[in-house]
Amino acid sequence: MRATYKKYTLNFITPGGTSRGILTSKNTYILTVEEDERKGVGECALFEGLSCDDVPDYEEKLHWLATNIALDPEQIYQYLENYPSLWIGYEQAMANLNWGSDEYFPSAFSRGQDGIQINGLVWMGNRTYMERQIEEKLQNGFSCIKLKIGVDWQTEKQVIAMLRVRYPASQLEIRVDANGAFNKNNVEQVLDELSSLDIHSIEQPIKPGQSSLLYNLCRNTPVPIALDEELIGNHSRKKEILDIVPQYIILKPSLMGGFSGCDSWIDLAEKNKVGWWITSALESNIGLNAIAQYTYTKAPKMPQGLGTGGVFSNNFPSSLTLKQDILKKKI
Repeated sequence: MRATYKKYTLNFITPGGTSRGILTSKNTYILTVEEDERKGVGECALFEGLSCDDVPDYEEKLHWLATNIALDPEQIYQYLENYPSLWIGYEQAMANLNWGSDEYFPSAFSRGQDGIQINGLVWMGNRTYMERQIEEKLQNGFSCIKLKIGVDWQTEKQVIAMLRVRYPASQLEIRVDANGAFNKNNVEQVLDELSSLDIHSIEQPIKPGQSSLLYNLCRNTPVPIALDEELIGNHSRKKEILDIVPQYIILKPSLMGGFSGCDSWIDLAEKNKVGWWITSALESNIGLNAIAQYTYTKAPKMPQGLGTGGVFSNNFPSSLTLKQDILKKKI
């Protein structure tokens, strides 16, 4: 068995606005494993500035993985435990090596027989830009949209209010993602204002690491809170984080211990009656395909966040297709 890897830069068609800044490109690494006549491909989707494994020795660890690809999975995991994007690249490549073609998790989804409902993603920007994105999502048949917020809350609130006047919560589910944009001085007011707009949930309203404030918010919030960045790099603190009692957790496999790490999060969340959904983390179509196949096997109960496949101008060919808000695999 041998392995090789290659760095690849994905370029956004339109810069993506978040409260952490504007994204124009994203680096990723494609891992290829070969044994006899078989080949497996996986993506090590490092998210610079967000991944806990965004560290100077990242490529050194990736080189070690390629050099030691024949070791037992347990040995590889011990070495890569704190490098979730490398571990999931390994998980993907080995699964693909076993199943062939572009299959990772055989199911009705991977055979093109069933689909996954997803939310439509609206990036930050000026009001005109956000409204144009919303119109596109609605015309394409999405019944759940997620808006990035936290740069200009007053304008963002007006956009949401306009949307809610046109579509009641029974017709359109609205999620918002703050990426930690608010603070102790304004977060409660924002939650109250969101409550009046029948919002499904808000992702990560404050920056991670503020356990006391977050605990009080989750216990008293008028709007369900979903934790996202709070989970990153905290695979050994799952119970402690879930004891904060969020209403939902957001799972990004490339940032949270790969597929095996998400299995653990989901098991514990369901025991604690905490809801969950899975989202991509701006992977290329290679990683997105694998994550979508994995997601289906977890029997998701609500729209998932797997709608980022079309944001890059130079993405890899994809076997995934979108009809209205249903993601399916072409056969």
